[in-house]
Amino acid sequence: MPQNLFDLTGKVAVLTGASKGMGLHMATALAQHGATVVISARKQHQLDAAAAQINHAVGADRAIAVTANIGHKDQLQNLVDTTRAKAGPIDIVVGNAGVNPFYGPTSKIPDEAYTKTMAANVQSNLWLAQMAVPDMIEKGAGSMMFTSSIGAFKASVMLGTYGMSKLALIGLVRNLAAEFGPKGIRFNAICPGLVKTEFARELWDNPEVAERIQNEIPLRRLGEPEDFEGLAVFLASDASRYMTGQALTVCGGSNMWA
Repeated sequence: MPQNLFDLTGKVAVLTGASKGMGLHMATALAQHGATVVISARKQHQLDAAAAQINHAVGADRAIAVTANIGHKDQLQNLVDTTRAKAGPIDIVVGNAGVNPFYGPTSKIPDEAYTKTMAANVQSNLWLAQMAVPDMIEKGAGSMMFTSSIGAFKASVMLGTYGMSKLALIGLVRNLAAEFGPKGIRFNAICPGLVKTEFARELWDNPEVAERIQNEIPLRRLGEPEDFEGLAVFLASDASRYMTGQALTVCGGSNMWA
């Protein structure tokens, strides 16, 4: 019988920023391929609705909702502990949550906004990796993926600090990949272009701006949350078993020259 490289039956995945948008679509895809998914975000009612949506889509109870604010280490620890208690040891981590509290020149960012950006976009993912990696070490296998951005690859006058944090996140992924590769654990970064999510609404919810950006993208459209379903399954499964430490751009071709 041919091996199903994308089969996630029996796997346990924990995701942050998964009540809507890209995170919800990635969680749904993982569940459709057999994984139990523990989804997290800050608002319980949104998570409950997302979990119900996933379970309806797969026709089984494979989604568990646990509130967690990535800026609070104790809440991330509760997320990991609850995952183990309700679903079992963790096989897959999707760190999708992130923040961008400041729009403007890096030289003018307030200390509080800078600290929040770096803590949420970089340090929270380190915390999550530190908490989940013991399960993977014991199994000798595991996959973690973190959402970066094509903003990591270029300077920006108005979104510079956000891009800095996402470049630092790629650095984190590479270092963790080097450190835990000998244990069979893989780390990769997902780098979206402009995707039509609530998080990025200010960048695309303007017809003139959207048209200009689309004309700069070889595929001539903005990204959609569902464009990340297949990539999440690929990175979580044996289909990518020899891939680690990579930053994969998903941008319709806009960043192919970076």
